[in-house]
Amino acid sequence: MINEHEINLAKHCVRFAQENGADGARVVLSKSRTDSCNMLNGSLDKVSHCADRSIYLYLFVDGRYGTFSTNRLVQDELEDFILKGIDMVRMLEQDLTRTLQDPERTEKNARTGLELGLYDESIEHSDSSKRTARAQEMCIFGTTAEGCTILSEECEYGETSDDTFITDSQGFEGRHTESVFSCFSEMTIQDSKGDRYSGYWWESSSSDSGIDIRSCSRKALERAVRQIGPKPRRSGKYRMVVDTSVASRLIAPVINALNGSALQQKMSFLDGTLGKKVFPEGMTLMDLPRTYGRNGSRMFDSEGVATQDAPIIENGVVRKYFINTWMANKMGMEPTIEDASRPCLMPFMKGKELPCGENEVSLEDILQYCGNGILVTGFNGGNSNPATGDFSFGIEGFAFSRGKITHPVREMLITGNFVELWNSFIAAGTDMRRCTRWQIPTIAFEGVAFSG
Repeated sequence: MINEHEINLAKHCVRFAQENGADGARVVLSKSRTDSCNMLNGSLDKVSHCADRSIYLYLFVDGRYGTFSTNRLVQDELEDFILKGIDMVRMLEQDLTRTLQDPERTEKNARTGLELGLYDESIEHSDSSKRTARAQEMCIFGTTAEGCTILSEECEYGETSDDTFITDSQGFEGRHTESVFSCFSEMTIQDSKGDRYSGYWWESSSSDSGIDIRSCSRKALERAVRQIGPKPRRSGKYRMVVDTSVASRLIAPVINALNGSALQQKMSFLDGTLGKKVFPEGMTLMDLPRTYGRNGSRMFDSEGVATQDAPIIENGVVRKYFINTWMANKMGMEPTIEDASRPCLMPFMKGKELPCGENEVSLEDILQYCGNGILVTGFNGGNSNPATGDFSFGIEGFAFSRGKITHPVREMLITGNFVELWNSFIAAGTDMRRCTRWQIPTIAFEGVAFSG
């Protein structure tokens, strides 16, 4: 973890840069450690340890700007590094749009890094024997599976701690500290015909008790077994349900199109849509970065600007662009937060009241609601045009009829346009995976073009 001496050293770097010709400076100090154990077919395959530290210097000199980094945290060496950096920045072309953020917009209460409850101190007492035991708990290789043979099992258990401290010449100081406990499993099987299939599963949490290690390989195996016996499906337009494990693939291009860089470069299909109703009434996408103890939460962005819970798209209306200070200066717009921290798609069923209280809307509920169509559980390559929103993705998944899965489908393609796709949006569940910062549940669309 970052210690008091290192924090004082970061502050000294800011002062030293100013004393030696910099108009402004930002320093980002980061330390991380990752330990993992890998199992192959029930036996220990690899143990790894990775520790990293870095200090990034952002220097603003005479209307010019440059960034520099090093992992040497020695004061004399850093001072020499800063002096050379200032000299180099002076050789660059002026860019008056590069400025520090308005200090009024920065977070004032991220002093310890622990404010959001994302750090589990038990990680400090972990050791290789514990991690190995955890990885071994995941293994099911050698057990039997109905209708197939398990050919291989790859498991990984990992623990990561990250600590970041930011300070700048305008008085901002902020710290973000988090731990990550994770498990991953991939199973490869062979059916009675000799055909092979694979399935994977993963979980992660900031808490040691937040992941279900024992079920990880079982879920990966189930996902592999479900793929046995795919059947062709003729081309046409179908209702499409997208499983929560891959649903973010269809919302990420929308969020990317709201980014200041894409807008400034005219590479956004949502250029000029701020404040306009572009999507259907039932589509509300929130950014909820202040949720205590949840992956993706943070109190400030890389500039130190304070985050806030706010709508990105509200009842179909685009409410926010993500514009950092540099892009705001270039575009002549008001700056916001630099990007979405924890996007959450709100539950919705077109033409139907959602259950109240503790009742959740699951994948099974949405399949029943949709009746017939194709459930997408994976995307296989493809591409999209950020300027127009046109896309083409390979998919795998299952056909379903009367709300029940009937058989696997593979080697199909979906094509369309993101604005048109989201305007055919008919349902979103409440089954978001807690382990991801992208809180996108199972979603459904009407009349999507599939080709075999």
